[in-house]
Amino acid sequence: MIVHELEPIVLIGGASLNNRDLDACLKHATRVVAADGGALNSIKNGITPDAVIGDMDSISAEILRQIPQDRIHPVTEQDSTDFDKALRNISAPLVLGVGFTGGRVDHELACYHAMLMHADRRCLLVGESDLVFVAPPELTLPLAPGTRVSLFPLAAVTGRSDGLRWPIEGLEFCPDGKIGTSNMATGEVTLRWQQPGMLVILPRDCLDTVVRALEAQSGSWPAL
Repeated sequence: MIVHELEPIVLIGGASLNNRDLDACLKHATRVVAADGGALNSIKNGITPDAVIGDMDSISAEILRQIPQDRIHPVTEQDSTDFDKALRNISAPLVLGVGFTGGRVDHELACYHAMLMHADRRCLLVGESDLVFVAPPELTLPLAPGTRVSLFPLAAVTGRSDGLRWPIEGLEFCPDGKIGTSNMATGEVTLRWQQPGMLVILPRDCLDTVVRALEAQSGSWPAL
C-alpha cells in the first residue's frame, strides 16, 4: 500500500470535474489522492494532493513541480489504468472517487471493472448525476420512497431485497441477460448478494446517505 488511512479518502481523476461534487466529497474526507492526470484537477482546485499514483504519462512537468517529490508514486506497468493503480494502492475505509465519470466511455467502463476486481476496497464513484459502487454482501440504505435504484451486473449475480418496488429474489442477473435498470425504493432498502459483481447506481443527491451506509457496513468481498 502507498496510502494508509483510517478515514475516507478523496481520489481525484482526470475527467471532467464538477466543483460541487468535489466539495461534497471533501465534506467526508480530509486527505486527497490524485490518480495521474487527476493531479491537474487537484491543483486547479487549490489542493496539493497527499499522493499522486499512476504511470505519470498525463502530468505535465509544470504540475509535477508544484507537488512535493515524496508525494509522487510512479507505478510504471501498462496493464492497468491509473484508477486501478491508485485503488489497489490505497488502504482506507472508503474511497470517494471524483473526476472519473462523464468523460471517455472506455475509461469509465475500466473504472467499474477495477472496482469489481478490487471488490475488497470500498469505493464510491461520484458523478454529476449518479453515484456508482459495487454492492457489498449486505447493505441497508435509508432511501426516500420513489428513489431510483438501478442494478447493473458485471458478472452472474443473485440476491435478495427488501424495500424495492420490484423485488429481486429468484432473478439471475448477468451482463448478457437480466439487468435491473430503474427499480424504485419504497422506503428503506436492504440488498443481500450471494456473489460480488453488482453495480448499484443511485441519484447523486443520495451521496450523504450512501457514504454513511457504506461506512457502517462491515462485510466485504475478497479481491478477485
